[in-house]
Amino acid sequence: MRLSWSEIRVKAATFAEEWKDAKYERGETQSFYNDLFDVFGVKRRRVASFEEPVKLLGTKRGFIDLFWKGVLLVEHKSAGRSLTPAKTQALDYFPGLKEAELPRYILLSDFQTFELYDLDEGTETKFKLSDLPRNIEAFGFIIGIQKRTFRDQDPVNIAASELMGKLHDALDASGYTGHDLERLLVRLLFCLFADDTGIFEPRGIFDTLIRDRTREDGSDAGGWLSNLFDVLNTPENRRQKALDEDLKQFPYINGNLFAERLPIPAFDRTMRTRLLEACDFSWDAISPAIFGALFQSVMNPRERRTQGAHYTTEKNILKVIEPLFLDELRAEFSHLKGRRDRGRAMALRSFQDKLEGLRFFDPACGCGNFLIIAYRELRALEIEILKELNPKAQRELDVAVLSKIDVNQFYGIEIGEFPARIAEVALWMMDHIMNVRLSLEFGQVYARIPLVAAPHIHHADALSIDWNVVLPAIECSYIYGNPPFIGFVMRGC
Repeated sequence: MRLSWSEIRVKAATFAEEWKDAKYERGETQSFYNDLFDVFGVKRRRVASFEEPVKLLGTKRGFIDLFWKGVLLVEHKSAGRSLTPAKTQALDYFPGLKEAELPRYILLSDFQTFELYDLDEGTETKFKLSDLPRNIEAFGFIIGIQKRTFRDQDPVNIAASELMGKLHDALDASGYTGHDLERLLVRLLFCLFADDTGIFEPRGIFDTLIRDRTREDGSDAGGWLSNLFDVLNTPENRRQKALDEDLKQFPYINGNLFAERLPIPAFDRTMRTRLLEACDFSWDAISPAIFGALFQSVMNPRERRTQGAHYTTEKNILKVIEPLFLDELRAEFSHLKGRRDRGRAMALRSFQDKLEGLRFFDPACGCGNFLIIAYRELRALEIEILKELNPKAQRELDVAVLSKIDVNQFYGIEIGEFPARIAEVALWMMDHIMNVRLSLEFGQVYARIPLVAAPHIHHADALSIDWNVVLPAIECSYIYGNPPFIGFVMRGC
């Protein structure tokens, strides 16, 4: 069971009290970090290792005090020692690490002091051990809860799509092609994202399943994946009693994502290696809005060389949706926020209800970029409403009932089945990211699973289907997007 932030803070206070007299690096470091991970209900050995060997410049070798590949590097000193050299020492390990292993966070500590550096966001958090309960959210990444600023040209999106491209090519070469391959890749994308963001709990269980339970030659990997997909599509109370313990810990996902039975892919050593390379990547770093279009390109190796150049950027999407509806909605919120009369709270709740009633339609949605950005901005606006309705002093609320906006307010038509399915999954991914942001604001760890609500993405030709079948015109609030055309002379009148 996930711990609430209240429970985590209580455990953090107990941890701080128990370790207030710790001093010596060698004797107590490992117990210290085992206990720190336990504050979050996470077993350290599942995700991180002690004394990880790494090659330094020249012929020297070093040992990282604690290393979580792609996430965290810890350099620990005895109490009272300066942490300035420790940061230099931590950075000296980087040249010896693979690209996928480079951590987002560096933690320096001497038992009594913490210095946490977020290398992606360029921020640092420093505090005393006694202040850990008040700063515990800084370690939210341990359970997949972390802030992230997405950028259009962030290389991490391209790196992630290249990993999926290699896996695609290996599967395609084996004869696993077409619809089955597309569905399999979308499911794997969700599992990889869920494994790194706290949807799967404990974090990293998908990686562990593939790495520890499948044979090195890959011969049984397809069977394990097929069994996992069945588990993800089955409620906990309907699962077989003798189900494998490693499979039993996966949650019920539903959402039609895992409903269809796919042929079992016949993996080999290369294909298993490609999947493990994808598992090593930090999938919490990708932007669902941008990655979708890049992910689509993996299906065509000839297009892969141009990835990053053929999707509508977030900047251009905002140029469309801000004047269409966001500017007006933000202005209305600003007016309501400034009210000082007795009806202010009721007006803000009515405004939230208004947002819940909106319906958005992109008749040529592709991988859903326009829908995803609109959903993110709508949820961000709702969070601002909720912050006004719930002053900080009163926050420790049931996050599950706070948000009224959901992905089923978004509709699209896409002629290609693969991008249509990507759009669905990417909207669910953005939903989780926004739920994380809501959790950070209101003090509860929240994952909206099983996936009850689903976006309405229709696999069809927008030029031939009656749009009223997708979304009746009377219910449509806004229609927008970026319909493709092949040059000026090919446009219809």
